[in-house]
Amino acid sequence: MAFSVKDEATDAAVRKLAKLKKTGLTDAIRMAVENEIKRSAEETPLVQRLKAIGDRYARYKKTGKKADKAFFDDLGGGL
Repeated sequence: MAFSVKDEATDAAVRKLAKLKKTGLTDAIRMAVENEIKRSAEETPLVQRLKAIGDRYARYKKTGKKADKAFFDDLGGGL
């Protein structure tokens, strides 16, 4: 089984990783891919991260005050 890397930036990155880890190119590629698979599997899905933010926002007390539109428009430079 062979891979052909035709992108100079990818080739340079793999060689840099191999040099840092003092290993061959194949081992560097395997380590990088396995680490990315592990990181992706452990990552909290976006939906859950957004839900946590929404839940935190929902806990804020309502003040009953109205926003001053002119003030906020001015902050944005009148955009």
